[in-house]
Amino acid sequence: MGDSKSRVVVLAVLATVLLLAAVIAAVVVFSKGEEKHDGGKGGGGSVVVSASKAVKLVCSPTDYKETCEKSLAGANTTDPKKLIEAAFDATVGSIMGALESSAELKKVATDPSTKGAFDVCDEVLHNAVDDLKSSITKVAHFDAGEAKALAADLRTRLAAVGDDQETCTDAFENTTGDTGEKMKALLKTAKEMSSNGLAMVSDLSAILGSLQLAKFLGGGGGGGGSARRLMAEEAGDFVDRRILKVAALKPTMVVAKDGSGQFKTISAALKTLPKKNNETFIVIHIKAGVYAETVIIPKKVNKVVLLGDGPKKTVITGKLSFAGGVKTYHTATVAVNADEFIAKDLTIENTAGSAGHQAVALRVSGDRAVLYNVNMFGYQDTLYAHKYRQFYRSCVISGTIDFIFGDALAIFQDCTFVVRKPGPNQACMVTAQGRIDPRSPGGFVLQSSRIVAEPALQTAKPAVKVYLGRPWKELSRTIIMHSDIGGFIDPTGWSPWTGDFAINTCYYGEYENKGAGSDTSGRVTWKGIKKITSKIAQSWTGGAAYGDDSWIKAAGVPYVPTMMQV
Repeated sequence: MGDSKSRVVVLAVLATVLLLAAVIAAVVVFSKGEEKHDGGKGGGGSVVVSASKAVKLVCSPTDYKETCEKSLAGANTTDPKKLIEAAFDATVGSIMGALESSAELKKVATDPSTKGAFDVCDEVLHNAVDDLKSSITKVAHFDAGEAKALAADLRTRLAAVGDDQETCTDAFENTTGDTGEKMKALLKTAKEMSSNGLAMVSDLSAILGSLQLAKFLGGGGGGGGSARRLMAEEAGDFVDRRILKVAALKPTMVVAKDGSGQFKTISAALKTLPKKNNETFIVIHIKAGVYAETVIIPKKVNKVVLLGDGPKKTVITGKLSFAGGVKTYHTATVAVNADEFIAKDLTIENTAGSAGHQAVALRVSGDRAVLYNVNMFGYQDTLYAHKYRQFYRSCVISGTIDFIFGDALAIFQDCTFVVRKPGPNQACMVTAQGRIDPRSPGGFVLQSSRIVAEPALQTAKPAVKVYLGRPWKELSRTIIMHSDIGGFIDPTGWSPWTGDFAINTCYYGEYENKGAGSDTSGRVTWKGIKKITSKIAQSWTGGAAYGDDSWIKAAGVPYVPTMMQV
């Protein structure tokens, strides 16, 4: 990645498991030596000593070591996989405890805004628990042959656990009383534990190169099979041999307002889908028409494809807004909670306008989402790229304030960002990235795209200040490269959030852009403004940043995994 903590070997989980196996093996040998000096007093003491040291080793890369060691105090094992599983399981327990306590707080809440915040927490914290349980399963069934994809998946999901907890506490902004502070207190330990989990599968890979790992991979037929699978994966055909290109799939069902399909609304079609789907893509053809409805792709209903007749013909519209009494998280016209979602050839909009304040057109809270030739129209907070990995190609996204926000690892290729005229006395920011953990893969990459202004903005009197972005969270990260930046962008480029918050901890970079607004000589001189070299820029392309980009290739949309220019 672009910064020192993120430029780690992509086989993070492989590094974790194998490194721990090596060092813990050394601990066991050392402990046996101690047993000899102990006068040969039985083997029990040796096991306890080695387990204690194993816990310290597992916790060594974490930022909250005391919390980590306490969570593993009863884990009487030196098996690194079991220790990692135990750490994740302890985090599940901590979040569930917070959920139980929050349910009691919700009972006494009378303010509708506070009740809405609890509703958000209930949803996102259960999602966090699901991600942790999924991670436990993945570690338990670790296969070196699938290490590359597994590493990217685990790192993504553990970062999402932190994102969901942050989303919960964010929901209490602008609520009355001290309930928000109580919720933060309830989640304090859980947030520390989830950060520790992310550290376990990230930082230890830094010394991967110094180890002789082959002997730990295992011998026999199983090891050879894993090696062959890994080579096939690295050759780029691991997934493509198993998954048909989505572009070649025929519609599973048809939605048409005129009654010519099986359903007249998208929501009606979604209600017929199985509650869990991981097997085949479900292609929903949405015929031309304006569909005024809130569309929710439920969690675990994976591999849903929304296929329109073109952005000017198929329109999904809504107008829920924060000003209208709805929490930002729940204002989305289309909310994607499932994995491997694909949308093509349609428009998604939120028409609440600038008076609606936060009003999301599309929220993507599922992993490995692909959007191609999709228009997203709104004002403030148009696209909520919430978490996980997302890819956008040839999309048009319009808005005013923070109109692309969230903590996903989202790459935008050949997209157009249209800045609209905001309300009175408002400035505009294209991005507001919300990364919260130094090991999170989250970041926005605008690659070979265009930042333009609608006519009303260009002629506005007085002139509107427009910035490339501002740091929503402390470790906000955005890279703009090989893109065309309009001259209406303020020469300083980036706007502070408030005061000096995050200006030294963010990561903002521009690389080989063009257009009247691309001159960086007048940019702010924060510590967080980074010089992007060609090597760093390459690390932010899809083929490098995602770790595993087979899901994009399987979608059958245009995609360049390396550097590209407009």
